[in-house]
Amino acid sequence: MGFGHRIYKSHDPRANIVRRIAEEVFSIVGREPLVDIARELEKIALSDDYFVSRKLYPNIDFYTGVIYKALDIPTEMFTVMFALPRVSGWLAHWNEFVVDPENKIVRPR
Repeated sequence: MGFGHRIYKSHDPRANIVRRIAEEVFSIVGREPLVDIARELEKIALSDDYFVSRKLYPNIDFYTGVIYKALDIPTEMFTVMFALPRVSGWLAHWNEFVVDPENKIVRPR
């Protein structure tokens, strides 16, 4: 989890944004110690043949988990927190499916 993306076959541009936002969050709520481990894991993964050959780069969820931890969100709620921002996209896909009766499979436009 946190590496690779179905669409982004190189770096997930959203991950770069969230990495910067994490620093803003830490300046407000305090630095999350796991961020140092996350950065070291990222560094190791980006130089590891397994990850590089499979184009597994950190995705948006890589740093959001560290942010959630810094905000004292319970770990058992992380899945919910990962899903909430996706609801609007899921609803948009559902709406496309409902509007187009010829559509056999839901694909984002």
